[in-house]
Amino acid sequence: MRDNKMPYAMPKRAFKPSCRVWIEFNGKRVLGKGGADILKKIDEVHSISHAAEKLGMSYRYVWNYLNETKKILGESVIETFKGGKVGGGGARVNDLGKSLLSEYDQINSSVEKYVSNEKSWEVKVVKISARNHLKGKVTSVKKDGVMAAVKIKVTVPAEITALISSESVEDLKIKVGDEVEAVIKATGVMIAK
Repeated sequence: MRDNKMPYAMPKRAFKPSCRVWIEFNGKRVLGKGGADILKKIDEVHSISHAAEKLGMSYRYVWNYLNETKKILGESVIETFKGGKVGGGGARVNDLGKSLLSEYDQINSSVEKYVSNEKSWEVKVVKISARNHLKGKVTSVKKDGVMAAVKIKVTVPAEITALISSESVEDLKIKVGDEVEAVIKATGVMIAK
């Protein structure tokens, strides 16, 4: 059944949504996960060199990141202080740095919560538009290796074929006679006259 014209669909469980969050200023990235880790560690240990060491980064890399951030923002996200005879110098995250960290953590937490919630994705993806749902009855199921062709007679009247993974057929327990919805996912619709 599978030929060169038939698209290949990966099993549903093979993919997992993921994304990265960062904060930009004037179109330039100033804080992402790595930068947030750096600032949090500096705030924890009060030292750029100790923070770099604990993060497994070079001092030069961390220092360059902090300098680049300062260039982009026009001011530093940390304060450094010199030590006296008793102890060495140190560093701490200033109010601007703390504000950026707070903003990043809030946004990142919300995005991670949304992305990790499969139900949220299913609802958002499937409920995009009432026009992309066609109710119908399964008239045939043909499995061929990892792929299956599920023929659905929709009430429009029309009959469509959905190419889905055999694993999905089994997960959904699809069989001839089931009442189902065909959810149309497309990047564009063309009209010809």
